[in-house]
Amino acid sequence: MEIKEFDDVVLKDGRTAGIVEVLDSTHFLADVGDGPSNWENIAIELKDIALVYNRPSNSK
Repeated sequence: MEIKEFDDVVLKDGRTAGIVEVLDSTHFLADVGDGPSNWENIAIELKDIALVYNRPSNSK
């Protein structure tokens, strides 16, 4: 599974996250939360991601 910046993902713990930075092919920074007032920036790994569910329309 290839993860790109701005992808939305579902984590294995059920939370949704937005990828804000790709550090390498298996490490990412992501925002989790309901909105800007409670977003938390966390480090995640590829093994933490269950699926990618929303890619930007210009993804290839």
